[in-house]
Amino acid sequence: MNNIRQYQVPLQRYMAMMDLQENNERLFYKLLIDNVEELLPVVYTPTVGEACQKYGSIFSRPQGLYISLKEKGKILEVLKNWPERSIQVIVVTDGERILGLGDLGCQGMGIPVGKLALYTALGGVRPSACLPITLDVGTNNKDLLNDEFYIGLRQRRATGQEYADFLQEFMTAVKQNYGEKVLIQFEDFANHNAFELLARYGTTHLVFNDDIQGTASVVLAGLIAAQKLLGGTLAEHTFLFLGAGEAGTGIAELIALEISRQTKAPIEECRKKIWLVDSKGLIVSSRKESLQHFKKPWAHEHETIGNLLDAVNAIKPTVLIGTSGKGQTFTQDVIEAISSFNERPIILALSNPTSQSECTAEQAYTWSKGRAVFATGSPFDPVEYDGKIHVPGQANNAYIFPGFGLGVVMSGAIRVHDDMLLAASEALAQQVSEENFEKGLIYPPFSNIRKISAHIAANVAAKAYELGLASRRPRPRDLVKYAESCMYSPVYRNYR
Repeated sequence: MNNIRQYQVPLQRYMAMMDLQENNERLFYKLLIDNVEELLPVVYTPTVGEACQKYGSIFSRPQGLYISLKEKGKILEVLKNWPERSIQVIVVTDGERILGLGDLGCQGMGIPVGKLALYTALGGVRPSACLPITLDVGTNNKDLLNDEFYIGLRQRRATGQEYADFLQEFMTAVKQNYGEKVLIQFEDFANHNAFELLARYGTTHLVFNDDIQGTASVVLAGLIAAQKLLGGTLAEHTFLFLGAGEAGTGIAELIALEISRQTKAPIEECRKKIWLVDSKGLIVSSRKESLQHFKKPWAHEHETIGNLLDAVNAIKPTVLIGTSGKGQTFTQDVIEAISSFNERPIILALSNPTSQSECTAEQAYTWSKGRAVFATGSPFDPVEYDGKIHVPGQANNAYIFPGFGLGVVMSGAIRVHDDMLLAASEALAQQVSEENFEKGLIYPPFSNIRKISAHIAANVAAKAYELGLASRRPRPRDLVKYAESCMYSPVYRNYR
């Protein structure tokens, strides 16, 4: 740690950590687990975003498995070249929508590598059971195509039938090689492909999309915890989103599902409490014809409104959620407006990396006069306002997916069901203590993350057994203890 702290530049710390992962995996995980709050921003957002942008020029040795369009027809053979046989979790990307940074093609590999490091460090999935994969189907990023250090295919992205066939071959080969129970996590696919892939393979494979489902689960957990802080129920709130892509519509759907669960009202009714603003303004029924299919359920009766501030004043939300990928969009006017009709407005600025966050912690607390219940996607330092220290929570997917993955793996689940995501959210919300609430936090500190992951895994596994989706029999008596016993720990054996 002393050596890593010598580096002033986050990217240099990232490179030092990646070298360590290659040279001494056990030490890498020991370091990451013992210093998780300090190193999480290095191996994951925000630094991993910069690493992906510069991946070609910092590339020293390959990590993970690249499968390119040129290998169409031979994907199964390529998978068989991976030295580890028993894979439990695959994180796969095609690099088209890396964080808020856009199309980085093959250089998106930093994301699956980083995610799987967290599966091991935070969720205890064995490193040898994790496989990062990048599907190289080209890139539409002109700068990369002209960059002498770009490591991928120099051609425009495959689309349409060619793309669909390539993915079909990949999904079939994975199942053939690793069986029914390998968890395939889709990561950073573009909107139009992400929903399509989840819908197509959700019924035939064990698949999970972290951008749609993981984000939704972690945000819902924060909202459930916030109810304990503020009193009342989720159904009493009105939600307004800025951004209607994968994350926004995914979160909205899970909130509606939870409200429907709690109130026994039909989900169509519950959706009416949730409004979304996209680049063209408020999503309303008069726009229905021109909307993408995943936005249609959110088109409610209302006159057209062109911008966020007018939407806030018209809808009067109690919860404002940003998933737009655009920085500084929660302006002073917007935050002052929502604070004018809420005693404690809930404001979640979720876009990553830090530069794309809708507002900073300081802005949120200052403009709401210290009243906002605030959380972000990237880490921010505590803020002092009016003599009180406010600690912003981090609605980071790293709270959910490692524990979720462990729960799926240890129960031998064969499909992912929405109820398993709700179970993960509830488990995370239960881990927020009174002491955390006093600081205004709606998430527990990352320092206890392995304990939190064990509880999430136990809850997810319990739900899998209840739904009849678990194949590991008999069901362990104490699921939390069983989860802890399944977790990989980077300790050296004692030899006598």
